[in-house]
Parts: sequence; structure tokens; C-alpha cells
Amino acid sequence: MTHKECATAWRAGLRLKLPTVPRKFTGGAYTAGQNPLDYEILGEKAAALGRAGSKAESCVAHLNRTAPDDAQRPRLLREAAEAVYAYFIQRELCGLRRHDDIVREWRIPREVLVRLGAR
Repeated sequence: MTHKECATAWRAGLRLKLPTVPRKFTGGAYTAGQNPLDYEILGEKAAALGRAGSKAESCVAHLNRTAPDDAQRPRLLREAAEAVYAYFIQRELCGLRRHDDIVREWRIPREVLVRLGAR
């Protein structure tokens, strides 16, 4: 996927209608004391996490396919670092504090992690 395709896919994701939490996850009904707005907010957080994850994963994959001496690499490195940073922040907002599995699964290069302050 080219950078342009990555950016286009990411922007297209912003135009999608954000899903709400399906009733099957709520047991079919709201219980006393639960606000339907809480479920809407949960759906928004999940959708934002998905969009940020898709963008970060595609940017990291594009960076990994780029040769170390490619003139585009510094720009791709910066974009991947920004996308991964945004994704990690969104994960933390959702209560997911450990990123080790993501780093390993996506093969996030050390040069990206260094830009995030990770060791």
C-alpha cells in the first residue's frame, strides 16, 4: 500500500458512520443505573481505536517494505511514528496499557519506538 493509499484509506475511515455497541454485548437490555450514552461513548472509543490501529498498521507495514537507503524513508518513519503514537494513546484511553504484543506482531522497527520514547 502506498503512502497515498494509506492516507486515502485513513481519511475514508473518518467518513464511516461510527457503530454503537451491539445489544448482544449488553445482554439485550440496559440495567438500572446504566446510561445508554455510556454505550454510545464505548462504541465511539472502539471505532476510534480501530481507525487509529488501521492507520498505524498500514504505515508501519509501508515503512517495513521500504529500503533503508530510500529517499522517502525519513518521511515514512515520521508518519509511522506519529501513527503509532496516536494508536498507543488511543489504546491507553481504552485501558489497554501494554503494547508489547502490538510491537511484536506488527514488527514495529526500533527506530519508530525510539521516536516514541520507548526502550
